[in-house]
Amino acid sequence: MLEVKGLGKDYGELTAVGSLDFELDAGEIFGFIGSNGAGKTTTIKMVSTLLEPTRGTAIVAGEDILNNPLGVRMNIGYMPDFFGLYEDIKVWEYLDFFAALYQVPGKERNGVIDTVLELTDLVIKKDSFVSSLSRGMQQRLCLAKCLVHDPKLLLLDEPASGLDPRARSELKSLLAELGSMGKTIIVSSHILSELADFCTSVGIIEKGEMRAIGPVKEITRSLREHHIIEMKLLSAPDEAAEILKKLECVRQVHILGSSTLKAEFEGSEEDQAATLKHLIDQGVQVVTFEEKAASLEDLFLQVTEGAVQ
Repeated sequence: MLEVKGLGKDYGELTAVGSLDFELDAGEIFGFIGSNGAGKTTTIKMVSTLLEPTRGTAIVAGEDILNNPLGVRMNIGYMPDFFGLYEDIKVWEYLDFFAALYQVPGKERNGVIDTVLELTDLVIKKDSFVSSLSRGMQQRLCLAKCLVHDPKLLLLDEPASGLDPRARSELKSLLAELGSMGKTIIVSSHILSELADFCTSVGIIEKGEMRAIGPVKEITRSLREHHIIEMKLLSAPDEAAEILKKLECVRQVHILGSSTLKAEFEGSEEDQAATLKHLIDQGVQVVTFEEKAASLEDLFLQVTEGAVQ
């Protein structure tokens, strides 16, 4: 659905985006992660044809951003981090205006508007003035506007910015539903908790260069030298810690509180099972024994240096 080939942007001697290469499939929800100024918005603007790249190109649903920008725009829905709303018109009028811009036939517009209002849970606000909507509802309206021409790729730049927790949760559910409908979605953010629950893959960008990209689990496994095993015990952890330290597959053991251990573990799942059995055979009363997955925050901190442009 999207193929980015050596895409980059310079402003004089400043390189905002170096040379990005990646591909996204239909239905993929891609979390585009980076600090402010890392190059997320610049990349999204180039893919959306709003900014001409210095080098490289991108192909959206078979259309090249350089050779056929109008064809690209008919296949994308772009939601900027700061979007304009015409506040003196009603919700349905706002959507009708954009449907006309995207050349949706007049006889089809009412049905299209009703569909996107239902999808974004704004049916009850159809005849309300845009100025009367809450921040969260305005965000959903902007997303509804992006959907009136049934685009294949959605580019959402900081879509949850300024939303309260409930509105953020509702937005995440909506994006997950759009992904299940086959829409390819790029969601940029520097708030990692927003992306962890629903993204199928992530890309981490810093100083205009992609530091890591791919499914979260695959990236984590490729970057981590060892697994983290956390276990809760009924008995004192000191004895269990001494037992674990004697095993070849255990690198370090940390005691957390009065009943929890964390072990840095090298080995297969079979080795984990053998370790658990060994503890039980030694009389250790184990309540839980699980591998702790790295969070997006752990991954981000590992692959970035905190540098800015």
